[in-house]
Amino acid sequence: MSATLTVLGCDGSHAGAGGAGSGYLVRDWSSGTALWLDAGPGTFAALQQYCDPRRLHAVVLTHRHRDHCSDLDGFVAAARWTLGWRRDPLPVLAPAGVREQLACGDDDPDGEAAAVVAWHEVGDGQQLRIGPLGLRFSRTDHGPDTLATRLDGEGWALGYSADSGPGWSLRSLGPDLDLALCEATVTADHEGVPGHMSARQAGATARDARARRLVVTHRWPAVTAAAVRQEAEAAFGAPVTTAVAGHGYTL
Repeated sequence: MSATLTVLGCDGSHAGAGGAGSGYLVRDWSSGTALWLDAGPGTFAALQQYCDPRRLHAVVLTHRHRDHCSDLDGFVAAARWTLGWRRDPLPVLAPAGVREQLACGDDDPDGEAAAVVAWHEVGDGQQLRIGPLGLRFSRTDHGPDTLATRLDGEGWALGYSADSGPGWSLRSLGPDLDLALCEATVTADHEGVPGHMSARQAGATARDARARRLVVTHRWPAVTAAAVRQEAEAAFGAPVTTAVAGHGYTL
């Protein structure tokens, strides 16, 4: 096992009963690198079940909608009051507009949050490294600046669509994705929701990108997992997994 993806939360737009917003923990076990990818409501509580937050190496926030970023404030509060934070500030990588949405962003007159997190604005096409992991960002078809993210480790590649409508393609993240984590907010009957894909569209873009595996996520709580999976499989042409909080995947 070289790396794992753990689903911390995967509900679309708002959390269903017992659910959580978008959030994922990516761990490269060979190097010990741990990334928190999106921090929707409820995901910090889940993160603590799988990882000591003090051992994180970076946080990636894909856009400013609160179902993808709000729990960073809870993390900062915990670091200041209960975690005994005694290390350099944690890098937070995010597009324009995210920082201003959070209490730990610009609303930090005493600099207390700055002791916990260090903000780094990233943009379309940018590439960087966190330890041994390569990151690449691609602007998606979503209202605010939203960045799909590719993570490359030794022998594996993960592509995460973040939120996007069908005007963006997983191909934008490059070839040879071992696992595509792609939003499938609705079924084909509801296509046209601005800035979001149906399960059919998610399956089609993953097939077009020649992804080896597809996990669909960000499902609206009112849409059944079975309907999303069946529709995505028909378009992808291979078995598809529906994200479930607490489930993990080997990369």
